Amino acid sequence: MAQRSSVKTSKMRPVYVVDGSRTPFLKARGKPGPFIASDLAVGAGRQLLARQPFEATEFDEVILGCVMPGPDEANIARVVALRLGCGQRVTAWTVQRNCASGMQALDCAATNIATGRADLILAGGTEAMSHAPILLGPDMVNWLGDWSKAKSLGQRLKALGQLRPAHLKPIIGLMRGLSDPIVGLSMGQTAENLAWRFKIDRERMDAFAMQSHQRLAAAQDAGHLSEIEALYDSRGHVHDQDDGLRRDTSMAGLAKPRPVFDRHFGMVTAGNSAQITDGAALLILASEDAIEKHNLPVLGCIADSEWSGVDPAQMGLGPANAIAPLLKRNRMALEKIDYWEINEAFATQVLAVIAALNDVEYCRTELDRRTAVGEIDEACLNVDGGGVSLGHPVGASGARIVLHLLHVLKRTNSQRGIASLCIGGGQGGAMLLTRNKD
Repeated sequence: MAQRSSVKTSKMRPVYVVDGSRTPFLKARGKPGPFIASDLAVGAGRQLLARQPFEATEFDEVILGCVMPGPDEANIARVVALRLGCGQRVTAWTVQRNCASGMQALDCAATNIATGRADLILAGGTEAMSHAPILLGPDMVNWLGDWSKAKSLGQRLKALGQLRPAHLKPIIGLMRGLSDPIVGLSMGQTAENLAWRFKIDRERMDAFAMQSHQRLAAAQDAGHLSEIEALYDSRGHVHDQDDGLRRDTSMAGLAKPRPVFDRHFGMVTAGNSAQITDGAALLILASEDAIEKHNLPVLGCIADSEWSGVDPAQMGLGPANAIAPLLKRNRMALEKIDYWEINEAFATQVLAVIAALNDVEYCRTELDRRTAVGEIDEACLNVDGGGVSLGHPVGASGARIVLHLLHVLKRTNSQRGIASLCIGGGQGGAMLLTRNKD
């Protein structure tokens, strides 16, 4: 198993998370939503920055994850930084690691602070999946090239004669983005692979999905999602909570949808998969010097992170392969982690990660361990719901789970948590978070 060496040295400075906000996660409903990706990030950041004791121009840089920025948002981090009033001197850059882009942005920010290159960074992720592009195929692009060269009426008539209805067939960018070109499988098909490998049946998946909705409903009712900032669209509508929640979710209802990715033998359905969603999450990371200079509160610390590579055909196992070395490097048993956030790309994917970490054979052959890592207590996992109930805007989810896990640790007066995601293309990411008890 390939494993990167630790970047931790005696000269590394601690990295603190000061504050953070996110937008409601808004379910895509067949047409572009009310906000593009930069609107979402600005919506998450405006109130966040307004309550800080320092000016936005004090940031050293802005780092955002985004998988599908719009054509007017090529370096979306710079667009957002300028819209938030960070000024021309604050540099900004965008990262892309598929589903973990938001976590990658945090990791980059943490590294720059730990090594002394920066003291105060705005980082996170944003995604407007409902605005994913509709593309033209190569035949149509070639035809447009010929059309643009045609000058005379005869040339244009000739070009028109070569246009075929098949040229107009669109390419759905989102569907291409959710498929792996190396193994030729959609993300849902890779989830089916995990279900068969770990013998996870449809009922178990649906039960996990129902629990996700129940936990999100309970969190909303209890006011446990205080990191959400309301959005106001151009029609005067207020969006103040995750709208993918289905409070009436039941096992009977979840049993009705047909499998999506393997219609004859599959078990993965729309009901036990993450929702296509728009959303953003931003966090403020700071060094100890910045904390003292601005008298900032501390929500928690980013202690360490790990990235792993796995078979793209079983990409959902990425978290297991990132969590294991993260725990080992920090000389920490699984039982020492108080709470977990593992992004719910698919119910079966999270269940497979739990199974893999507790499977001696998997740990021996895939993680180079003699014993199992251990069993994650589901009572401490995604306690306020996850991607199945609130959605998975791919560029933002990594930042969301880190932010929410820090809030869970604060709420429960707990010390340690790990946030982790699977990544399309066969990777995994995990981040160790700590919080000093009051």
